[in-house]
Amino acid sequence: MSLRAFLSRRVVTPDGVRPAAVLVEGERIRGVVSADQAPAGSKANDFGDAAILPGLVDSHVHINDPGRADWEGFETATRSAAAGGYTTLVDMPLNCLPATINVAALAAKRAAAQNRCRVDWMAWGGVVANNHHDIEPLAAAGVAGFKCFLVHPGIDGFTMVTEQELRTALPSVARTGLPLLVHAELPAPIESATAKLANADWSIYQTYLQSRPEKAELLAIRMLLSLCREYKFRLHIVHLSASAALPELRAARSEGLAVSVETCPHYLHFIAETIPNGGTLVKCAPPIRSKENCERLWEGLRDGSIDLVATDHSPCPPEMKKSAEGDFRAAWGGIASLSMALPVMNTEASKRGFSLNHVAWWMAEAPARLSGCEARKGRLAPGYDADFVVFEPESEFVVNKDRLHYRHPVSPYLGEKLRGVVKATYLRGKLVFSDGEFPGAAIGQEYQR
Repeated sequence: MSLRAFLSRRVVTPDGVRPAAVLVEGERIRGVVSADQAPAGSKANDFGDAAILPGLVDSHVHINDPGRADWEGFETATRSAAAGGYTTLVDMPLNCLPATINVAALAAKRAAAQNRCRVDWMAWGGVVANNHHDIEPLAAAGVAGFKCFLVHPGIDGFTMVTEQELRTALPSVARTGLPLLVHAELPAPIESATAKLANADWSIYQTYLQSRPEKAELLAIRMLLSLCREYKFRLHIVHLSASAALPELRAARSEGLAVSVETCPHYLHFIAETIPNGGTLVKCAPPIRSKENCERLWEGLRDGSIDLVATDHSPCPPEMKKSAEGDFRAAWGGIASLSMALPVMNTEASKRGFSLNHVAWWMAEAPARLSGCEARKGRLAPGYDADFVVFEPESEFVVNKDRLHYRHPVSPYLGEKLRGVVKATYLRGKLVFSDGEFPGAAIGQEYQR
């Protein structure tokens, strides 16, 4: 196999950002060396001042395939991922039909993905009411871990779990050693708050915000930490929006509990104070909260209380966002952001003095560790897959539909000026995105633990 050298004055390695050559042989990285150490005769690609980052890993994506490919599918989700610098996606078990709650459904998902992926992918299994007998078979079949909801997920076919149902499932989860990812909101505070808003104006964002109070997250996380002490399983809190939970999460880790936490680009970019009435494109659950809350989430990333950033890419047909009506109560709660997450994070992180190393940790190495692909994904290091993104962090652009690349070009980021342009993405040494184009065949494949 011929040796190729990919050079940049800013290569984002685990040891820092430095001028280097990434040496690639076949599908793997052979070494990361200084530019003058690139072997004579190796084919060189010099990207100059553009940075080379490890291919991003998104551990929270709703691909919706099979069954709801009219919402999103493997082709369009992985295309937009490649355009956003992602080289590995981990698909959530709900929104597809059938939901990935048993081995047969996992087989259906694998069949749907065949020859349709622009990047590599993995699957989470689901924990729902009464499928505890399917948990260990799913682990044996190769899922990365499990996902459950403590509140109704907004869609039929994937049931929430009560505390008692969770207790039934947790011994099986613990035996697998795999993480349990939890949508941590309890229904009672939401139902109580919503009942008080029966006659409110649901075109106003503050109405929706009040309907999903921080208390729902705080009580859910408190319950989960108690269960984690009792059952000794790996707990991961998805899409944390309530920064008030951070002290308890820090304390839990200090006592040795196996707890990790993610937040999302939209919680780190948008703030409740500036969301317009009728602006349903920003509806998500849990909701986007205040400016002060946003800054506390950033502090959580700074001090390590929050481990990683995942998109929670949750697309739907445009009519489901109810933009014409501006009805926050009826609108689908989800934000599609695969192709914009890196520029969004670079824009906000650079304002706060963070480096590309921080971004690479939050969006590549940490999610790879969560999903169990850290032996080959998430770092620019010898032996790893040659997954990397060529990124111009200082370049600015205005978001338009042509840059989104997923099935329905609907986004709350449209019209915003962002900082950071993905120029090219390589998957296992092959170019899969370049300046708006997707060269070659769909070579993405499932990565199994």
